Formats: sequence, structure tokens, C-alpha cells
Amino acid sequence: MSRAPGALPDAAWVRAMFSRVAPRYDLLNHLLSFNQDRRWRARIVRRLAAVVNLRDARVLDLCCGTGDLRRALQARCDRAVVGCDFSRAMLERARRKHPRALLVEADALRLPLAHASLDVIAIAFGFRNLADYRTGLAEMRRVLKPGGSLAILEFSRPRSCLWAALYGFYSRRVLPPVGGLISGDLSAYRYLPDSVRRFPSAEELADEMRAAGFTGVTYELMSGGIVALHTGRAGGGPAV
Repeated sequence: MSRAPGALPDAAWVRAMFSRVAPRYDLLNHLLSFNQDRRWRARIVRRLAAVVNLRDARVLDLCCGTGDLRRALQARCDRAVVGCDFSRAMLERARRKHPRALLVEADALRLPLAHASLDVIAIAFGFRNLADYRTGLAEMRRVLKPGGSLAILEFSRPRSCLWAALYGFYSRRVLPPVGGLISGDLSAYRYLPDSVRRFPSAEELADEMRAAGFTGVTYELMSGGIVALHTGRAGGGPAV
């Protein structure tokens, strides 16, 4: 599942792209998803609630962007939820929205964290942008405690032919021009549907999580299969 050379833009291109769209990122997320992005993030928080609510749980929002998921998780956690992203521009937007947030600029493939130091990792719509999926899963497995929880919220491919046709039309014909017009960066909103089409299916991602050492892996499809929420535990125990 590692990306073949040239299959997708490299990490430097992706980082620069997110820096360009950061000022309009939140607006476009809400607009282009018809506000469903809020519901999707709320779902990942509910799935993780039992673990996040534990006293002194160490929680990381990986590829946190402008920090909306981090803030939602923080509302349920009694210690600081760390937000991590490799785009400084995104973190600057997060800082403006949440001045007291604990934010770290780092690459998800090389986290500046000790082995087995986290109870929870949540990643919403960022896993797809990693330069190497297997390396990313291995790094998440490294920093999670045995039995620690991983939740990945990501775009997927609808199974229904009708949903697939509708989503395909929207992602190719509507999303790029609207996103490009508002953000001023057409290439960024061409990248989004391209990256979704090249992303593994929900079952393939579940298999990769198992291969990386996660157990109890399950996934839930939402919005007709446009989005999937995968959960698993590092090295044992049922998934949350």
C-alpha cells in the first residue's frame, strides 16, 4: 500500500498545498461537505469517549489541521490533548482559534514521542495524505501503549453504484471548481478527489492496520460509504 514513486505528490508538495489553502480551509470543509464534516468528527469523538474520559489519558490528534477535532476531544479529556501537524500554516490557524492549545509541528512518519507513550491517537482526514501508509501505521503503533486505541476517519469509496456515480460526479465536476474559486488554488481541490480515488478501500485499510499489529480492527461506513471510521487497538483488546 506504500505509494509508488510519482503516484501522488510528495510530502513537500502536500505541505505547501495545505499552507496555501489554510486561510479558507475551515470554510471549504463545511461548505463542500454540506456541514457533514462536523457530524463525522462528532462520531469519532463518541467512539473514543470511553477511552478519552479515562483519568490522565494521553491523547494525540494527528494531522490536526486547524484543530477542530483536537478541541472536541479536549472537551472530554482531563489533560491536554496534543495536536500535531506538519503544516505550520495550519497550526497557526489552530493557534488563532484555540490560543491555549498544545500544538506540535512534526511529521506523522517521525513523531517526536517516546515508545508506548500514548493512550489514544485520532486522525481525521489526514491519513490519506501521508507519504507512506505502512510507515505511518508502524509509527502510530510505536507510540501507542499496548492496548492503546487508534481511530482513523477518512474518505472512502461508496459501494452502491448510484452513490458512487453521484459522488464521482460531485468530486470531479463540482468540488474542484468551487474549492479552487474560493481558495484560489485549483490544484489543491483537484488533488482531493484524486487522492480519494487512489486511497485503499475500507477493507484494504483494515487489513493494513491488522498487518501493522493492530487488533480488534473494525470499520464503520457513513454517508453512503463516502467516509469510513476505522478503529483498532495496539497489540490486544477489543476495539473501541
